[in-house]
Amino acid sequence: MSDAKPAVRVPLAFRFGFDRSVATAFGCIILMLIGGAFYSRQFLSPEYLLQQLQISAFLGVIASGAMMVILIGHIDLSVPWTVTLGAMMATAVAGWYGTAGEVAAIPVALLCGALVGLVNGFGVAFLRLPSMIFTLGMNAVLQGLMVIHTGGSAPQDHATDLMHFLAVGRLVAGVPNALLVWALVGAFVIFVLTRTAFGRRVYAVGNREQAAYLAGINTNLVIVGCFVLSGMAAAFAGVLLAGYSTKAYQAMGDPYLLPAIAAVVLGGTNILGGRGNYLGTVAGVILITLLQSILAVMQMPEAGRQIIYGTVIIAMLLSYGRSEAGRR
Repeated sequence: MSDAKPAVRVPLAFRFGFDRSVATAFGCIILMLIGGAFYSRQFLSPEYLLQQLQISAFLGVIASGAMMVILIGHIDLSVPWTVTLGAMMATAVAGWYGTAGEVAAIPVALLCGALVGLVNGFGVAFLRLPSMIFTLGMNAVLQGLMVIHTGGSAPQDHATDLMHFLAVGRLVAGVPNALLVWALVGAFVIFVLTRTAFGRRVYAVGNREQAAYLAGINTNLVIVGCFVLSGMAAAFAGVLLAGYSTKAYQAMGDPYLLPAIAAVVLGGTNILGGRGNYLGTVAGVILITLLQSILAVMQMPEAGRQIIYGTVIIAMLLSYGRSEAGRR
């Protein structure tokens, strides 16, 4: 039983606080803003910064769920079409059932995301299948289901007024509602990770699943719970994206998979699990959004952006792997 103690004791710097990786990420953000100002003075204007934060909110919601899965040492590759599923189901329900459908649109999207996460969690926790392979297969299944749902064409359903308001409205002092929504999602994640037994168990499972199990933790339940939260976050992001563009469309979540993972990793969350805090993920999301903006100004093609994201993830994985080997 002596091996169980390290699994449930979580260093405070990993749960909250301003550690070195977070400081580095925020330092890079400042450098990017200064560098971007050389291209255009608008980079430092309040309106531009608010616009970038509004855009980063969609990625931030997705990264919130992705972080939960990465903390337990797994990865969720079904995010792209879970985003699409949430958007298409929300708009479809609103179109099918009128006023009642508009009320039920967002809850239905969250329920669909939770169901996807439940299936992913069951496959990984109980069937002991590799998360990367299982969730990638789930992503393909969702893609097929959405193609069947729409007949392969763009759906005619439109986002509800509430979805549009959440995505592009400005309710408080000119601050984008999407940013406020991200703040609420982030507050929920921080509360779960720092103030609940479930959050402590997430870190314990990520550090060493076997030791957590010997300590009496229901590791399967923790894994399923994290995947459910990831699915709900992705589906909710799909709702916001549908509100932002006024409709859902095929493959709308594809551009967010690598940026979401890169944002979490850049924020200092160990991609092998067990270490990370949400403040770092916030910094990573903003960093990725600014990087996307600068690459767009430089007219970098999408292929180049994907190469950069992939390189960042590989570099961070190698860094974490070497640090783990050094500790042993």
